[in-house]
Amino acid sequence: MAEPDITFTTMDPGSGERFQPLRRELGVTGFGMNLVTLAPRQRGRIHAHDHQEEVYVVLEGELTLMVEGVAHVLARGGVVRVGPPVRRQLVNAGAVPLVLLALGGSGEHVGRDGRAWTAWEETGEGRSPQEVPLPEDLEA
Repeated sequence: MAEPDITFTTMDPGSGERFQPLRRELGVTGFGMNLVTLAPRQRGRIHAHDHQEEVYVVLEGELTLMVEGVAHVLARGGVVRVGPPVRRQLVNAGAVPLVLLALGGSGEHVGRDGRAWTAWEETGEGRSPQEVPLPEDLEA
């Protein structure tokens, strides 16, 4: 049996690098994925994209997202999508490190292509996830 197509990495916000190229480390081909770490008072470049929309997920600290010169503040757990042509800048105006996950992609999302099984022993092509009941929770 062939090895499953699976790759692991570890997010390392303490590496001293601003960008950790998770997409490259994992071999992801369908979208971009970076861990961005900004020290207090650091800023990224003002930038936009020709085709790629981006989503930023704040994992630690507080993101000041400048959009066309207007500040939008997102706390930990905040999520924002920015369209391709919109100029944006990531800013850490705070006193603690900012850690965020940046996801980017272009093109249509392929939805509803999943398959599900009720047990590991089950064989065959599987069924639509909506047709397979959720498993019971693990015992305490």
